[in-house]
Amino acid sequence: MAPSISSTKTDDSACATAGLASGIIVCPLDVIKTKLQAQGGFSGIADRATMGERVLAYRGLAGTARTIWTEEGVRGMYRGLGPLVLGYLPTWTVYFTVYEKSKDVIADQFGGKSWFTHTLSAMVAGTSSTLVTNPIWVIKTRLMSQNANAANASSQFSPISNTSSAYIKVPYHYTSTLDAARKMYLHEGIWSFYSGLAPALLGLSHVAVQFPLYEAFKGFFIGEEAEKSTNSFTHFWGVLAASCLSKICASSATYPHEVLRTRLQTQKITHSDGDTRPRYRGIIHSAGTVYREEGWRAFYAGMGTNMLRAVPASAMTLITYESQLSLLVSCSLNCKLTT
Repeated sequence: MAPSISSTKTDDSACATAGLASGIIVCPLDVIKTKLQAQGGFSGIADRATMGERVLAYRGLAGTARTIWTEEGVRGMYRGLGPLVLGYLPTWTVYFTVYEKSKDVIADQFGGKSWFTHTLSAMVAGTSSTLVTNPIWVIKTRLMSQNANAANASSQFSPISNTSSAYIKVPYHYTSTLDAARKMYLHEGIWSFYSGLAPALLGLSHVAVQFPLYEAFKGFFIGEEAEKSTNSFTHFWGVLAASCLSKICASSATYPHEVLRTRLQTQKITHSDGDTRPRYRGIIHSAGTVYREEGWRAFYAGMGTNMLRAVPASAMTLITYESQLSLLVSCSLNCKLTT
């Protein structure tokens, strides 16, 4: 039988290492993805009829990376790294801890670790981590979506391209994670930290698809006997293949909710001009607004970048988690044998 999780402390250490490693490496891709998802919500409604080169600030992975590098340099590529790392730690810690505990409890209730057990455990764990960490992700999204050059020029507008004089309105500017939290609380209230919570919870369908598939793929590639030896060559490549395939399937099926979440997170609840009517209100209204103004393609803005970002990050997180967990459990067992 494969080593079981012996304590919450073991879980926390493994999750912290996995989240920190993956968060730092994929941060530039997360910035690019966020800008591609958010830009449609910043441009004026009157510009929708001419949605083209003049309106779109960022176009594709390479074009967006070039624009960010030109306007902001390397710091722009790592905008929002603080809350990204800060968010990974509690997210994965809560998720994996609740997932493993729920899996054991549900298996006892329904007799065995079936597909239903993995799915329900993933939903419970995803709900728990989302409710705990949503404020961090709102701050991260806002930091990544803003443009430093426009703010430094004392403007609320962000240039659409290096050669165009057209602008899109970014209704906020924050200098740090703490500055974002302070301004959001003062000007928008506590509920601003839970913007996009509904589509985030809808996104639990993602983890409900990914982790049961991960368990199934891992069992297929590794097998019962190979899983006992967590240091084997087969185990490493089995975990890698399982994590990549499960992430690709889950991301492809559930990606539109990420665009809706980003749009809700990047809009201000109140405005300086006194207009307090939000552009996006809830999942249904937001989906209708995006479709009416931008078409169905907007629901997949940044999907390619997301795949390039999320698949390696997921693989790294799961591989690091499994290896760290195995190491910590082995050390714990060795310590017990020597005492």
